[in-house]
Amino acid sequence: MSPLRTLLLTTVAMTAFAGNSLLCRAALRDTDIDAATFTSVRLVSGALMLWLILSLRGNRVPLKQGSWGSALALFAYAAAFSYAYGGLSAAMGALLLFGAVQATMISIGIVRGDRPRLWQWLGFVLAFAGLVGLLLPGLTAPPLFSSLLMISAGIAWGIYSLRAKGAGEPTAVTTGNFIRAVPMALALSLVMMAGARIDMAGMGYAIASGAIASGMGYAVWYMALPLLQATTAATVQLSVPVIAAVGGVLLLSEPLTLRLVVAGIAILGGIAIVIRAGQKKAA
Repeated sequence: MSPLRTLLLTTVAMTAFAGNSLLCRAALRDTDIDAATFTSVRLVSGALMLWLILSLRGNRVPLKQGSWGSALALFAYAAAFSYAYGGLSAAMGALLLFGAVQATMISIGIVRGDRPRLWQWLGFVLAFAGLVGLLLPGLTAPPLFSSLLMISAGIAWGIYSLRAKGAGEPTAVTTGNFIRAVPMALALSLVMMAGARIDMAGMGYAIASGAIASGMGYAVWYMALPLLQATTAATVQLSVPVIAAVGGVLLLSEPLTLRLVVAGIAILGGIAIVIRAGQKKAA
């Protein structure tokens, strides 16, 4: 496959992932849809789109693909993500999510016996300092509860990502997990029915988030992933919070604060150091 096509696939996938933040924030801020309904519609739409993609490929999706443990992590991520965006900007949410995902995966690697080098420790400390600085009280500090929810979503996604490694053909496994997560999301909607609000515009955002940004986004990413080196694949994901920040400013008229810029540089820069130092260690 040509480098141009690889670049195109990667760009589309990263834009789709950032799109989840933009769509969820727009829905929770500008429409009347509630977070539980958004979560359910997103997961149902994602499951249907992934099933359709596999069907067009001639693949079946037996429930032995994926697992209930991974589906629970996927549901926890999606639910916390939706509720968090009731109080966070698209850029702030994406940065907190991405930082928590990477911190979780790095921390679990350390617990499992991976011994980081000095530069990796420095990068990890820099990223953690950026996260702490982002959450310190102040006029531009994000709401603490929403921030903790987004960090929880990142932890859940980090666990999901680690469980997915080596679990089978990625698109089929992801489809199986989405299908399993649907009844969990519907149960949440049932429990929260008293506060349910159906809004057509909000439903449209949720369907776009599930079918396009999630379902099609993952399918495109799994097409690009085999064409990228492991370190390149990890590094390129640093672009997701940046794309979300730019989209938030241009599409949602969100402010780009100095705190967010400085903390973002620290978090993403620290993670980049960890990834690059890990590459040199492996070599």
